[in-house]
Amino acid sequence: MELQLADAAPFYPPPWVPKLPFDPPDSITIADFILDENYGRHPLGYSRPMFTCGMTGKEYSALEVKERVDYLARGLAKELGWRPNEGTEWDKVIGVYSLNTLDTVPLAWATHRLGGIQTPANAAYSATELEYQLKNSSATCLFTCLPLLETAKTAARKCGIPDNRIYILEVPKELTGGKGTPAGMKTVDDFIREGAKLDRLDPLNLAQGEGAKRTAFLCYSSGTSGLPKGVMISHRNVIANSMQVRAFDAPTRQKLQQPGTQSEYTENVLGLLPMSHIYSLIVICHVSAYRGDGVIVLPKFEFAQMLGSIQRFKINALYLVPPIIILLAKDKATREKFDLSSVWCIFTGAAPLGKETADDLQKIYPSWKIRQGYGLTETCTVVCSTSPDDIWFGSSGSILPGIECKIVTLEGNEITGYDQPGELLVKSPSVVLGYLNNEKANRETFQDGYMRTGDEAVIRKSPSGHEHIFIVDRIKELIKVKGHQVAPAELEAHLLTHPAVNDCAVIQIPDDKSGEIPKAFVVKSPSVSAEESDRIVARSIQKHVEQHKAKYKWITGGVEFIDVIPKSPSGKILRRMLRDKEKGKRRQTGSKL
Repeated sequence: MELQLADAAPFYPPPWVPKLPFDPPDSITIADFILDENYGRHPLGYSRPMFTCGMTGKEYSALEVKERVDYLARGLAKELGWRPNEGTEWDKVIGVYSLNTLDTVPLAWATHRLGGIQTPANAAYSATELEYQLKNSSATCLFTCLPLLETAKTAARKCGIPDNRIYILEVPKELTGGKGTPAGMKTVDDFIREGAKLDRLDPLNLAQGEGAKRTAFLCYSSGTSGLPKGVMISHRNVIANSMQVRAFDAPTRQKLQQPGTQSEYTENVLGLLPMSHIYSLIVICHVSAYRGDGVIVLPKFEFAQMLGSIQRFKINALYLVPPIIILLAKDKATREKFDLSSVWCIFTGAAPLGKETADDLQKIYPSWKIRQGYGLTETCTVVCSTSPDDIWFGSSGSILPGIECKIVTLEGNEITGYDQPGELLVKSPSVVLGYLNNEKANRETFQDGYMRTGDEAVIRKSPSGHEHIFIVDRIKELIKVKGHQVAPAELEAHLLTHPAVNDCAVIQIPDDKSGEIPKAFVVKSPSVSAEESDRIVARSIQKHVEQHKAKYKWITGGVEFIDVIPKSPSGKILRRMLRDKEKGKRRQTGSKL
């Protein structure tokens, strides 16, 4: 359905949010923006080590990364026969299927120097899923790591990528069983050693406006249905959001600056989330590099290892997703083994963090600023964020500079008041070019200069008087009970406060009287004894909702206990998988679908 949006009144950032210091440049690459000092970045020589391995302590300074990117680009140019100003970006697509490494993002910057594209694939993908992305993106080579090599080879062969076009990103030896790179395979370090002996490359010359049109990253959006779609992210998209986040956070970081010092505040941040996901790729990697922070890179999630890295490297800001925050709040025995006193702030995104969980964590760590942001791959990335001076649990914060938002009803009518739910639409220089080879999705998603998020939101005024955005849920996942809208995320956040609930998800199931009713899938807490019957525990959980929520929100569809809640690597609950499972069960029993 196409909307007429021109007359809807937009919402803007609050007055206290600084404006961008200059328009995001549209004729440079991301590599130029991040690694040169001409565009407002923190001075390279005074930045923290840009990337540090949280397992081994190996680190690269900002100046070392700049040199490595230069040499790596030279080595890639010779190996692949690519030249900066020849062909288009679509002739130079590099696939990356790896755990996080120190060189994952520098490899992207080297690719950008050559005028190419990086398409990062989820490290949890099967060979079939990876094959789809490699084919869809027309990748001509693939960088992977030893733990994923066999899966990478299987997928690459089905895409016509030969073994001699598969290269290695190095991870700590603890993850490889002590094995080294197989004979005949090249690593990033091999390319850098070769590149150091080669002549300098010609600079990539972008015409005025070309940085806003040329794809730099091709990230695949999980979506809520159908196959993942390739999202074309331009150089200017990444540059714009890096500037927007930095400007939004500038007042806070000025307060954190040591009294009497002229140097801008910098900090160490946790680089745990997968660099294939837009949240990590932009907010953790690019924004941090631009403002001189150090990223402590962890290849994958292990709770104790994460806490140990926070203690060892005195990490100040934790970029997490709700499942990890829930674990942090619940696993007292593990967290109390580590000193987390360096932390001042925790930032969550990718999926909603319930107010109840935030309250629990705040009681444990009263000094922490618990912040939440909202964004999508299609907005590259952050649309709104919580200011540490205006925290309101449950809110996704205020709109970033340079962004306009609208809220419209499903019929396309504008919403101009507070506390009125509708679909959130976003206009920003960070809104992407569109979906690769998918005109239908482009027409549905990008309209009148706005990106339709598919998320239901409301605007509310915080106690401080500033406008905040609350994301209610995915419009397609809202449960309609007798005409009332019930957000699964609201019920999930409440269920997590029950002592028997370790994790949960809520979906809709059909009902003759109400149309739809909520059903909960629950992972039981270890505190639940084997002697307690499922029926009694389930009823206790239902009563917990009935005591605090309106009747139409009750879990009248029942409680089903399962071993694990299906989630994406970024922490999004894959409710579609639970709905499909439920439909299959109903077909077998002959129940209503």
